[in-house]
Amino acid sequence: MTYDLAVIGGGPAGVAGALTAALAGLRVALLDSSVRLGGQYFRHSAEPEPAPGLDRFLRQARALDARADVLLGHQVWSVTREPDGDLVVYSVTRGAGSEDRHVLRTRRLLIATGAHDRPLPFPGWDLPGVLTAGGAQALLKGNGVMAGRRIVVSGTGPFLLPVATGLAGAGARVLGVFEANGGLGLARRPLLALGKAGEAAGYAASLARHRVPYRTRQAVVAAHGEREVEAVTVARLDQAWNVLATRVVECDTVAVGYGFVPQIELGTQLGCATRDDVDGSPVLDVDAAQRTSVPGVWAAGEPTGVGGWLLSETEGRIAGRAVVAEARRPQPVPEALLRRRERGRAFGEALQRAYPVMPGWQGWLRDDTLVCRCEEVPLARVREARDLGATDARSIKLLARPGMGWCQGRICGYAVSCLAGEPQRPPRRPIAQPVTLGTLADLPDISEISDVPPAH
Repeated sequence: MTYDLAVIGGGPAGVAGALTAALAGLRVALLDSSVRLGGQYFRHSAEPEPAPGLDRFLRQARALDARADVLLGHQVWSVTREPDGDLVVYSVTRGAGSEDRHVLRTRRLLIATGAHDRPLPFPGWDLPGVLTAGGAQALLKGNGVMAGRRIVVSGTGPFLLPVATGLAGAGARVLGVFEANGGLGLARRPLLALGKAGEAAGYAASLARHRVPYRTRQAVVAAHGEREVEAVTVARLDQAWNVLATRVVECDTVAVGYGFVPQIELGTQLGCATRDDVDGSPVLDVDAAQRTSVPGVWAAGEPTGVGGWLLSETEGRIAGRAVVAEARRPQPVPEALLRRRERGRAFGEALQRAYPVMPGWQGWLRDDTLVCRCEEVPLARVREARDLGATDARSIKLLARPGMGWCQGRICGYAVSCLAGEPQRPPRRPIAQPVTLGTLADLPDISEISDVPPAH
């Protein structure tokens, strides 16, 4: 069987797009690497305080499960196009010491792969006990596990607030939320911030109830400990994030986050055009119907620009309607939906302008600070590569090996680009997610591909 639409990603964008197409009678498959739908935002298994919109999302997920093939635990690592125009999606599922390979055909594809945390390196960030804000939240929401007992949350952006309140609500002692930028946030855009005022007030009340201090123009600039985190250095910063003064805070865990990196590897595999987002991150370029530059391929949510779960859901619905219009019959998009997308995009852009990453963080580093943790590449080696003539991130990678490890530059890529003094480049990876050599060796003949057995 060949599907009418395959959706990659089970968050708000993917579920909305898949459900819209399935309700119109299309044969739809949705693949997601997690064991449940929800993406990063709706990790709801053991969530102490449900995220806004969770009930609606769960209703959509139940409706989708009854109308489409929902393939969970499927990590998609490649998508190719065949001469007949069909797209072939390659995925793996993993069990105890085994890796099963799956392949399916589809006429159309919706990329809704979300984003991952953007960390910044600092001395000691390789110690056990340092993790991303999203990682701390995923442990708590998905598994009911607190990352630590005495936790510091640091970085920039409003995402730090739900992370801190969730941890505090679960019983952790959150010693402080340290926001590297100023406290005005979206105050200069009150009309855009109005819809989020109630949510922000709820976070503020929760922080106050748990006696969690919220400090602006401050950030963790170093972590200390012999075998694990025992304390951090918190610095007071100027507007460019240069250090003005420091103090030491004892803790056992640090959760850091400096925005998000959209996951666009599958789009760039297929040759989809990209553009620079407000913060310079490469994202997939789409038209008014969420179509990419490649025929038969749509994108929605963070791969087209970070803007929150509601924007992702809206873009998914618009993409789903566009797929139905091409496959079956015209599917006009309601003006209210288009206006909601416009407001969501404006909010996302304003948010990124309000919480930028400033260049002063590079002054937090020492020569022995690891920039690439996978390959254990210190700052000194990056500087040596530049002294040898490396002028961009790629040449630094070839000379010093940052980005050549397990994560393939997903963690250190932003930092290396900044240190090289160049904008981020779109990722060009023939393998979007890590797979074994056995998976590559056992690829079936395309002519033998039939279908993935449905797995709900």
